[in-house]
Amino acid sequence: MSNKLSKKSSTKKESQKRSGMELVWVTLIAIVLVVVILALVIQSQSKKATDQGTTNTGAEVDLSKVSGPSVTISVKDYGDIKVKLDENAAPITVENFVGLVQDGFYDGLTFHRIIDGFMIQGGDPNGDGSGGSGRNIKGEFSSNGIDNPISHKRGVISMARSSDPDSASSQFFIVQSDSTSLDGDYAAFGYVTEGMEIVDKICEDVEEGPNGAVEPEDQPVIESITVNDDK
Repeated sequence: MSNKLSKKSSTKKESQKRSGMELVWVTLIAIVLVVVILALVIQSQSKKATDQGTTNTGAEVDLSKVSGPSVTISVKDYGDIKVKLDENAAPITVENFVGLVQDGFYDGLTFHRIIDGFMIQGGDPNGDGSGGSGRNIKGEFSSNGIDNPISHKRGVISMARSSDPDSASSQFFIVQSDSTSLDGDYAAFGYVTEGMEIVDKICEDVEEGPNGAVEPEDQPVIESITVNDDK
């Protein structure tokens, strides 16, 4: 009698063990399926964004509706940041920027001001925020009497200036994190389409001083900015 009970008990334990293992496998398979489905959804959304020509950054702009040239900012030791310029939103700013690019003005300059969680700023021949191209332009933003629909969200490029609304010249900045408090007071003029991970990496790597000032030897170098052929 005890042998029979022992066998029944052993059989029951083995059955419970098998059921437990089956449950583990079912759970693991379910987890894998969920991960695969999520990956496919993310891939699909990314492809959709690409197909629709959006920036796929924080700005979420349909690039097919943006008129203007695109440029490539090549940063030494980091790679390329591609930017679509919006000449409808800021025609004076775009014309000025493209003219400087075509003249090779930016080649060899640096990003001299970097604030992680805010932006990276460059385009100053003096490398300290005091310089420009020698020519100032009209500030294209609402507080200066000009409508500019671009909001300062992640991935937007905009012009730096002093307290004078018409003091922008060559210095520009790329917004790393949404900074919509700048809307209406600075001339945003385009969107990063590729390379925001480079902006993030620069912010992560570079040690910033007071108000984002970067020591000259630590300033990331803009090897070149070129106008692309895909207007």
